[in-house]
Amino acid sequence: MKSEQGVTQLLERWNSGDQAALDELMPLVYDELRHLAENHFRRQQNHTLQPTVLVHEVYLRLLGHSNISWQGRAHFFGVAAKTMRNLLVDHARSQKASKRGGSQLRLSLAEAEQPNKEAEVDFMALDQALKALAGLNPQYSQVVELRYFGGLTIEETAEVLGVSHATIERDWKFARVWLKRELSK
Repeated sequence: MKSEQGVTQLLERWNSGDQAALDELMPLVYDELRHLAENHFRRQQNHTLQPTVLVHEVYLRLLGHSNISWQGRAHFFGVAAKTMRNLLVDHARSQKASKRGGSQLRLSLAEAEQPNKEAEVDFMALDQALKALAGLNPQYSQVVELRYFGGLTIEETAEVLGVSHATIERDWKFARVWLKRELSK
């Protein structure tokens, strides 16, 4: 059984109320979620949250989403991406509050995508920019969330949003340019 098919089948079983499916699901998605978390932390120099803790928090929050009608693997990772974003922003807020306004480096999304760069992502600034982008066009913000936080491919993002591959490429290109300009202010 392919991992993608296995995830989709387990999500369907979970939708049907089979709690054992969740126990089978987590080992299949854990490594991918951890990889996403590690990528986010690789871009941060001084963080106190660990990737494992972030993945476990995402898992706990996803347990609370028992009323979601999962549409498949891509949908699951889309919800996980949004949850991860919310957790990172909440953590950044609490850190900033505890530091009383410690200076954070602003970073463009394009720069943040380069894993070799030793720069810190200001998740609060990115969150504010994504909210502004959503005001312009909610789909642009969703594309960034799914691609950047969720690590979804163009094809998976198109599947989750129910639009064409070309639309996602266009939206992704626009959103990256817009965010780069917005975050460099």
